[in-house]
Amino acid sequence: MQIKSIDQVKGLRGKRVLLRLDLNVPVAKGKVADDFRIQSAIPTIKLLRDAGAKTVILSHIEGKAAVKSKTESSLKPVAAYFADKKIPVTFIPKYFSAAGNKVLGAMKDGDIVMFENLRVNKGEKTNDPNFARKLAEMGDIYVNEAFPVSHRKHASVVGLPELIPCYAGPAFLREVKNLSLAFKPERAFLFILGGAKFETKTPLIDKFLQLADFIYVGGALANNFFKNLGFEIGKSVFSKGDFKISELLKTQKVFIPTDVVTTDGKKNPKTGQLVKIVRHAHEVSPNEKIWDIGPESLVQMEAFIKQSKFIIWNGPVGNYEEGFDEGTKKIAEIISNSNAKSIVGGADTVAAIRSLGLMNKFTFVSTGGGAMLDFLINETLPGIEALKGRKTID
Repeated sequence: MQIKSIDQVKGLRGKRVLLRLDLNVPVAKGKVADDFRIQSAIPTIKLLRDAGAKTVILSHIEGKAAVKSKTESSLKPVAAYFADKKIPVTFIPKYFSAAGNKVLGAMKDGDIVMFENLRVNKGEKTNDPNFARKLAEMGDIYVNEAFPVSHRKHASVVGLPELIPCYAGPAFLREVKNLSLAFKPERAFLFILGGAKFETKTPLIDKFLQLADFIYVGGALANNFFKNLGFEIGKSVFSKGDFKISELLKTQKVFIPTDVVTTDGKKNPKTGQLVKIVRHAHEVSPNEKIWDIGPESLVQMEAFIKQSKFIIWNGPVGNYEEGFDEGTKKIAEIISNSNAKSIVGGADTVAAIRSLGLMNKFTFVSTGGGAMLDFLINETLPGIEALKGRKTID
């Protein structure tokens, strides 16, 4: 692949390394609420520190994961998290400022600094060459250890590698190696796809119709199949559009839940929680909303898992954020007890696995969400291509 790993490089002492991480993590009440992505980056940070490099962390935070600091999303809570883990990080709130340049100039071997959210700069998302050049001037070497954002053509992902010697991080290359197993899988191969937004998942389904033996579709994606079959879906979420679902079902490779968990708005007077109703998929009432797969579907899923030697799972099969997590957690338990090689990804899917303490029961847990899906579709990413054949220091 012509990409060198930073852990194979000697002579890093005194070198200023621009380390692109994805620290876009949930923050609640000023503290990091989920540290999965941070934990995956810590070994590389320590590797650079122990090698005597001057590490400059570049990252971003935004969307539902972000904490708001006035009008901007801030990485300051992440810097505090590192301090709590005995990894001293000097936080620099402003890019290309006199104060920031002074901190950079005073760095000693093994020091670590972290700049504020990259995306406060307009040039990041537009891959502005001038912005990339200014970033490059701060370092001697660039390292991409941000697989989850490497599907973006941003300055810190594809612009920087053109300007200074560049490498991939060890975790980045593990992502590529493990996800690539999907292209020559062991048989039988089960692909479990959940979540929503059918329009973003269509290319993935089309790709894996050729590679997988079974594709099991859950979550809000399944509602589109129900609707195509003429089933009532009530107030359930679905994607508008023609996704050629009838053709997918004719392949006899695509499977959907046979029963679902719904609610009709009624609450338990003692708990105040919505009353859950189990229905066959074709028996949903107009006043109901589908939230999760049902127990019969879990038995069906277990049968697929037991006969599979390789499993990829991305996306919850129920509305995990709203507390309808039973189906997703049960699938996690079934897979963890199987003998299959298993690769999982997606924020809510990983959250379910972590909550059950099953992280070490899977062959590989990807830090990528959209990047994982894009890699599985295209077998590469802009961030991967940007590193190929570039200049290195060794």
